[in-house]
Amino acid sequence: MISNESLKSKPFYLSDEDVSWVCETLAGMTAEDKIHHLFCLITYNDNEDYCKYIGEVIRPGGFMSRIMPTEECISATGKMQKYSKIPMLVAANLEAGGNGMSSEGTILGRPMEVGATGEIEQARRLGEVCGVEGSAVGCNWSFGPIIDIDYNWRNPITNTRTFGSDPELVKEMGKAYVVELQKHGMAACIKHFPGDGRDERDQHVAPSINDMSCEDWDKTYGAAYKASIEAGCKTVMIGHVLQPAYSRHFNPSIADKDILPATVSKELVTNLLREKLEFNGLIITDSSTMAGVASLIPRHKMVPMTIAAGCDMFLFTKSMDEDIAYMTKGYEEGLITEERLNDAVTRILALKASLKLHIKQREGTLVPDVDYAKSVIGQKKYIEWSRECADKSITLVKEEKGVLPITPERYKRILFYSLENKAEGPVIFNVDDSQNKKFMNALVQAGFEVEEFKPGGGFEGMMKPVSDFTDKYDLLIYSASLQTKSNQTVVRIEWANPMGANVPIYCHTIPTVFISFENPYHLVDVPQVRTYINCYCGFNTVIDELMKKLKGESDFKGRSPVDPFCGKWEAKIER
Repeated sequence: MISNESLKSKPFYLSDEDVSWVCETLAGMTAEDKIHHLFCLITYNDNEDYCKYIGEVIRPGGFMSRIMPTEECISATGKMQKYSKIPMLVAANLEAGGNGMSSEGTILGRPMEVGATGEIEQARRLGEVCGVEGSAVGCNWSFGPIIDIDYNWRNPITNTRTFGSDPELVKEMGKAYVVELQKHGMAACIKHFPGDGRDERDQHVAPSINDMSCEDWDKTYGAAYKASIEAGCKTVMIGHVLQPAYSRHFNPSIADKDILPATVSKELVTNLLREKLEFNGLIITDSSTMAGVASLIPRHKMVPMTIAAGCDMFLFTKSMDEDIAYMTKGYEEGLITEERLNDAVTRILALKASLKLHIKQREGTLVPDVDYAKSVIGQKKYIEWSRECADKSITLVKEEKGVLPITPERYKRILFYSLENKAEGPVIFNVDDSQNKKFMNALVQAGFEVEEFKPGGGFEGMMKPVSDFTDKYDLLIYSASLQTKSNQTVVRIEWANPMGANVPIYCHTIPTVFISFENPYHLVDVPQVRTYINCYCGFNTVIDELMKKLKGESDFKGRSPVDPFCGKWEAKIER
């Protein structure tokens, strides 16, 4: 059981008054109250009946908000807090900016975009934007920063959600975000422990493995976690990621079949994170609905195993009443001991006290003012920061001499190839799926004549002659907006029929520029392309800055935070 002295130290730093509130609140809770308090649920809107039911009947420790307009965010937060006796933790995926909760929030930049600037200050700014805009709509807990390291270019989830593949850069940028965010009345949550990005599998649909040795893990992922923990990070999110080396280190007799994802692994949560890394804060699971853990263990066992392993909160439910019943049974049967239950709930309450939620509840200031929120969300300074981040991040990976700059005087007639996701499903971010169209419109507005490529019919012997392209077009532009998605295990270019009609086979005949707005690894599929640009995302500010660079009005300043050649020697060749 966590001691009162531990509550007064890092990362909670509670006063005597705060500790008294925690202890008195815990003492006033029934076993049922405590079990319900382990859950962090979700809301998609501000429905009054739902908020009342969650607040009064379910009584969770907190909830995560999906993206809503500013007023609806504040309304949902207000209703949840109104119906909850104990103030709630309110979380959001604030990974790229305030847009992780409010749809009107500022998008400073994807983490990899921030990483491409090479400036730690940009990560600090990301923490500020997330902290100021998140708290303005009632959020007090950011599920960020992501300090996964993007070692494997095939991983469909880490990708541009990470600061890159350089462990030192990831460490320093993660720490900068944590320190700044927590200045604004919010808790940071470093994720996804023990670290994604080694495997090529998506932990939403399969267990992912961090295959590093203990020594290598300590120098990379471990160093990143240790730095943020020492900087005072209040919470850690556990991924559905196996780390066999450390599982075997702490349990030398463990059988291969018993090596489990960190979510349910005492060796990783308690022995590695809590004891070796000396993390004293709150530990929460990643979404419990993900198959990375759910596919390995029957749900009635998995639910209470997360808390027994050392996690303090359980994120989301598959079936709310059923999962609560599973957790209750785990407690009644002794899998979750009384001490472990009290320890978990104490840490939840301590996090709330460290954020002064109990005082804000008493003073009536838990819920922000709508007018104030609108005055700080999307403020001019943050928009300028977003433009500066875009300017400093866009990376010219390969350049065919003489092709740039692109102006209507040099290349009046452009054939535009639009490459987009075809698979259905939710995207990780609230990204506008018309990035390519916006870019094409920007080219038209700049005075180019732009025709969008449409594949024609015909197989061998019946295809269009090369002259149809060379006589009609001055420049070919490929615009790729292939966003990483959960449940889509491969994010690669799907070429058009017939016979890969839009493959860049004319890049040696007609000047060709390939631009990626999302995935930085497309050179693996187009190694022949001689002018290639990574933008890391396709938000409006990025498209604006890209146009300046293409026209020669601004220099390319970004430095790739990953290997854009994917280790392929042939992709580096300048033909």
